[in-house]
Amino acid sequence: MLKIKSFSIKTRLIIFLAGFAVFLSIRDRDLFFLFTIAITLLSAIIADLTFSYFRDKSFVVSESSVVSALIIGFVLASDNPWWVISLAAIFAIISKHLIRFNKKHIFNPAAFGVFLSIIFLGANTQWKGTFLWYILVPAGLYFTYKIRKLELIAGYLITALGLFGIQAAVNKVSLINIFGYLSYFYIFIMLIEPKTTPIKPLAKLVFGIAAAILIFIFIQAQFRFDSELAALLILNLFVPLLNRIPQKL
Repeated sequence: MLKIKSFSIKTRLIIFLAGFAVFLSIRDRDLFFLFTIAITLLSAIIADLTFSYFRDKSFVVSESSVVSALIIGFVLASDNPWWVISLAAIFAIISKHLIRFNKKHIFNPAAFGVFLSIIFLGANTQWKGTFLWYILVPAGLYFTYKIRKLELIAGYLITALGLFGIQAAVNKVSLINIFGYLSYFYIFIMLIEPKTTPIKPLAKLVFGIAAAILIFIFIQAQFRFDSELAALLILNLFVPLLNRIPQKL
């Protein structure tokens, strides 16, 4: 009997992101978006090949590097200079290989690459397709379930809806408007990155709650840089401590 090996969850995410990119490019008639994706992919692949050669004397491109490159292509605006887009992808791969703790990279590579390009290179973000909930929510729930991050998403959504719901009530704005400006690409693609988020259920819940609180604070304080990326990178630093939280309080 013929057995077909199933794709890994990262391969499935790559296929989804690539298909989503093509869909958005056709829908928006935006070939520059695909050009941005091509730059991030080429830059990340070359950087990953370089690191693998110097480390193992072999040329290997990891699936996670391809995922990071695709995500960066969605987040960075296509009108950034090509070299800024390229450096963002290279920054991501550098962080993946060099900024490590207990043999694991500390920061979400895509978030790290984009955030550094914003701070030091003046890059702009676009978060392409981030409000298309009817695509990102079903796909995101699937990936979230597969990598066991449902507690994280639950903590984030409950807290974010609570905080922004209170704000909407105070400002006498319809609560339904909250769902219109949630960044679904951030929530269901970036926030759940498996290796830079907690592995224990309670820790995942705390991580999600803390992310929503930090983002709310940054937005209210009119934080100059991207609030969502900043919150994610800050919390990445605390993952080793969060994993020490006892499961029963």
